[in-house]
Amino acid sequence: MQGVPARDAERTLVVACGALTRELRAVLGQVPGAAARCDVTYLPAHLHNRPEEIPNAVERAVTDARDGHGRVLVAYADCGTGGLLDPVIARLGATRLPGAHCYEVFAGADVFAALAEAEPGTFYLTDYLARHFDALVVQGLGLDTHPELRDTYFTHYRRVVLLSQSDDPSVVEAGERAADRLGLAFEHRPVGLAPFAAAVHAGIA
Repeated sequence: MQGVPARDAERTLVVACGALTRELRAVLGQVPGAAARCDVTYLPAHLHNRPEEIPNAVERAVTDARDGHGRVLVAYADCGTGGLLDPVIARLGATRLPGAHCYEVFAGADVFAALAEAEPGTFYLTDYLARHFDALVVQGLGLDTHPELRDTYFTHYRRVVLLSQSDDPSVVEAGERAADRLGLAFEHRPVGLAPFAAAVHAGIA
């Protein structure tokens, strides 16, 4: 049809969670030519607190930007959608990051499975979530105005595990403050970017 660009088999549209912005840019920067052949659309990070809205938000973003792209990578895992994202992925002919959530993607499936088995009552943080803990968790769950809800929300949790992508000491400090705010033990597990990079590279290859 005249005026509609043909799909370029070499171009990839990446629709990503805004919480992955820093890490995704770093990973794409490691791939020669990726910046020239990947177009990235970031969705609001606060969708973490409204996972039921993720599938529709992803579909709208892909539909709006699909023209001219031969492939689509959705840089989300299931992320709490309860399987509702996968039918959208299939309908769009896209791929997504493997696993149930970004914690598994960042840590790698084996490491994450071991952590979950060792202590099911674990609240996980990434660098982004540690940096923005007050906005996304404290305010997002209303703990700033109703601190008594902490014990209701986190009664079955025993520890906070920070899965850090960087070696920024301020992130570790933020993770420690988050654990203290929740009254939980703190553990730091540096995981770097390798598992995440492998998943992204597979999606744009």
